[in-house]
Amino acid sequence: MTQRGRERTRRGRRGDPVARRRGGDVPARRPRQVRREPGKPRLRLGIATKQGAGAARVLGMSTTRRAAMIAIVVCALAFTLAVPLRTYLSQRSEIAQQEQKQAELRTEVAQLRARQAALNDPAQVEAEARRRLRYVMPGETPYLVQLPEDSPQAQQQQAQNRPASGAVWYQQLWSTVGG
Repeated sequence: MTQRGRERTRRGRRGDPVARRRGGDVPARRPRQVRREPGKPRLRLGIATKQGAGAARVLGMSTTRRAAMIAIVVCALAFTLAVPLRTYLSQRSEIAQQEQKQAELRTEVAQLRARQAALNDPAQVEAEARRRLRYVMPGETPYLVQLPEDSPQAQQQQAQNRPASGAVWYQQLWSTVGG
């Protein structure tokens, strides 16, 4: 009899879909039920585990799929925020440059106003005319001192060393090669 029982379990039922998938006559195995010892308490799952399992059941996704979905959402948020953040940072640097330029222009305006106030004085205008334009008041004798660097001969030698600016480039090249 024990052999008949074993044969029955080996053959399985013909209508069993699990047995068909496994290759015919082999029945599906059922997990053993573990018996508790009377003195040991049951292990209880924490509240967080139960809630997580409930969320997995509701969403119908495994933890790997949930992690992948979270990663996709985080990447989408990062890409969504990247362009406005780059624009914001570039505008901040541009504003800093414009403020620096504005400060420089303000100092230049202050210097020009000081110069304008100085040129309102007739004595300052006369000194500028003497220095820049070499004006002389009536009855004065002007003297012009020439230093060796300012002599006309030195200026002529420099002009000869320089090629003519109106010449074509190949003429300038030929004059430097030919000597």
